[in-house]
Amino acid sequence: MWKEIGGREAGQIRPNSFANRVKSHRVSTLQLSNNKDIISPHKGSINSLQVDLTEGRYLISSASDASVAVYDVQRATDYEGAGLIGKHKSVFVVDKQHGHGHKFAISSAMWYPIDTGLFITGSYDHYVKVWDTNSTQVVMNFKMPGKVYRTAMSSLATSHMLIAAGTEDVQVRLCDIASGAFAHTLSGHRDGIMAVEWSSSSEWVLVTGGCDGAIRFWDIRRAGCFRVLDQSQSQLGRRPPLLRRSAMSKVSTSKSLSVGQNLSGKPRAPQRKSNGNGVKQAPIGRIPGKGSVRQRLHPGMLSSQDRATAHYGAVTGLKVTEDGMYLLSAGSDSRIRLWDVESGCNTLVNFETVRLQTSKAIQLATTQDPAVVFVPCMTTVKAFDVCSGKTCLTFRGHYECVNCCWFSSQEQELYTGGNDRQILVWSPSRFTADEMDAGPTQDQDNWSD
Repeated sequence: MWKEIGGREAGQIRPNSFANRVKSHRVSTLQLSNNKDIISPHKGSINSLQVDLTEGRYLISSASDASVAVYDVQRATDYEGAGLIGKHKSVFVVDKQHGHGHKFAISSAMWYPIDTGLFITGSYDHYVKVWDTNSTQVVMNFKMPGKVYRTAMSSLATSHMLIAAGTEDVQVRLCDIASGAFAHTLSGHRDGIMAVEWSSSSEWVLVTGGCDGAIRFWDIRRAGCFRVLDQSQSQLGRRPPLLRRSAMSKVSTSKSLSVGQNLSGKPRAPQRKSNGNGVKQAPIGRIPGKGSVRQRLHPGMLSSQDRATAHYGAVTGLKVTEDGMYLLSAGSDSRIRLWDVESGCNTLVNFETVRLQTSKAIQLATTQDPAVVFVPCMTTVKAFDVCSGKTCLTFRGHYECVNCCWFSSQEQELYTGGNDRQILVWSPSRFTADEMDAGPTQDQDNWSD
């Protein structure tokens, strides 16, 4: 370990390589925590988990008994085992006994992205509620036309305060916290929407997955979706890293400039070339005549693309990687697919055979790299390598089906919740110098760049 630190200080190790190597080793040693225990007050299956994005300290959970609970995962409320096991009891609980609480199962609970003073819940009672954390009172109500399966807010948004809600209705509704009304609806799905996810690279792009097997991309500033993923459109291999692509583009740009410029540095006018028959050809890049112009139609309006499907069944889970380059999807056909966001193609990464829930939305999680994706697979949670699709780890601890998981990049811990009403914490083993002996793999180096 000290040798690695010395190499980092001497500049022999590339930037971020050392940190990414430590993180990857800590993820590879995740196991059921022996020093942290979360006491769940829920009396029903746990449907969603999230650690706040500002402090990385407070965990919020929702359950089928119409209750929401918040825990402090950094400061224990009690200790057992000679002070070695920290018991984390809920800071507060909101359930059916609350005057303005939900009446049926809460399918989704999340923090307001930039402040822990608010949190949002969506329930099967057709309501999306915005809560004040300090007073635990409802400050805003949105009535939906059906059961709410999933809600999401953009962590990048600076121009809007919209909650995207996926319900059993065919339309996605955007709830505006600023005005307390619906901003607009997004129409295109032919069945209920079980998965909703905002892009991690643009505050205007929303991704939705429906029970019709379709995954649609929306730009909320315009009408209609601009992309429908098709599992038959595929590409082999991953795109090169962003830095490498930008360097290649700069080289090609400089070459094109050197060809198009004379020695004096002044650009020359493009010359028309003759094809030998006396007919001059237009220079490359010039728009041809009207007769040969290809009509640009909206992808969502083309009947062949509009009916494309990403899964042979309902899309039950979506997760955009933090770099915004890839989208992971899970379906009731027990398939996990990795999509290239730029091209909209299926990368054909063969994730090993899994068995997923078919009638309930699941919550996926990824590491910050992103090199690993955590997927609830019935009573277990499996960690897959995003690049190869191979199983890295299998977490066994729940007695019933797992519904949700959340990876805390700050604490380097994994939180999982399931039908057994338990929230389990998976922590890395204690750091030892031996963990740094093995060299990083080539894939890890590529992801770190």
